[in-house]
Amino acid sequence: MRLIKILLLIPVCMSSFIVTSLHAQSTAAVAKVNGVVIPQARLDFMVKAAVAQGQPESSEMRNALRENLIAEEIIVQEALKKGLDRDPDVITQTELARQAILVRAYQADYIKNNTVSDAVLRREYDAVKAQMGDKEYKARHILVETEAEAKDIIASLKKKGASFEKLAGEKSIDVGSKNNGGELGWSAAAAYVKPFAEALQNLKKGSTTEKPVQTSFGWHVIRLEDVRTAVTPPFEEVKSNMQQRVLQRNFATTVQDLRSKAKVE
Repeated sequence: MRLIKILLLIPVCMSSFIVTSLHAQSTAAVAKVNGVVIPQARLDFMVKAAVAQGQPESSEMRNALRENLIAEEIIVQEALKKGLDRDPDVITQTELARQAILVRAYQADYIKNNTVSDAVLRREYDAVKAQMGDKEYKARHILVETEAEAKDIIASLKKKGASFEKLAGEKSIDVGSKNNGGELGWSAAAAYVKPFAEALQNLKKGSTTEKPVQTSFGWHVIRLEDVRTAVTPPFEEVKSNMQQRVLQRNFATTVQDLRSKAKVE
């Protein structure tokens, strides 16, 4: 299991695409299938979604989406003839899909109507900067399941000619770093879980922990490769990420508030 890091730039977990209505706003139609109209608004929505995902808009793309909508309408009509819309599982899936769409719509509406001032973003930036500290550490580790295994590894490392990198490849259960000799790259101490961070900060360059370090992931043997002065990205460069971070936290608070007011039986 790879160490979970607290990153400076934390992507928000909310969709940035604003969900719009699928209902036609005019009488324009893309096609008519067995008398059922496929509204232009539905195709426009599909095109907008495709463009939002990075696909260039073109007549070919529009035609392909139109054909998909026609094929789907034909299949839907056949499904209705067979009464599949009355199947309990289908009803449940339909309800869940509707719920997911409304959740995304509420999230998008929240983002649209809640701005974060530069003053708040600056305070967030300064808080994260202070949390990360002024140093970065380049470390390696070997993660095992038991303290006894970790102690055996520490004993092996004290033998002449022992290779930390080789032991990491052979023993570590951290699949994300074992094939790189346990290397974790450059990170601030605050990027790691607390016991790991404290052990790392107490090491001297080139030294290895004398005792196993326990975290929720298991038992670690840690070696500090190097230390350097941290370089924090300028505020303007990460401003949008700070906004997402604050909005994510504020949205979570809003949901918790709604939950506290809801009557749940």
